[in-house]
Amino acid sequence: MLQGKTSNAIVAVSDLERARAFYTDILGLELAEEAMEDVLRYRTGDSYLVVYRSENVRPGSGNAVAWNGGEDVETIAEALRAKGVTLEEYPALGMRIDRGVHISDGFAAIWFKDPDGNVLHINSV
Repeated sequence: MLQGKTSNAIVAVSDLERARAFYTDILGLELAEEAMEDVLRYRTGDSYLVVYRSENVRPGSGNAVAWNGGEDVETIAEALRAKGVTLEEYPALGMRIDRGVHISDGFAAIWFKDPDGNVLHINSV
């Protein structure tokens, strides 16, 4: 039923201008359009990341958005650290961690949070 359909990530934030600064200036995403009031729509690869303002932001403990960073995960991690982003570390995953980059058998991944605490993830697959 949905196998041929494109999916998009949708993230709730409490402050749209703060989110715009983070997703645009820190992550380098380009605003595709402002579809409606209190909604930002970013093009990311073949899909969209929709960021909307909500009075009831309750970030989950899992990934809100995940990107395939391919072989660029460590380069992306360095760029994020240079912009003041704290990379999360999860030792319980059992991977080697080098300055926030989780590494295991050719796999690399990073996790970080947006200003509202939504967990964002980039991995090498």
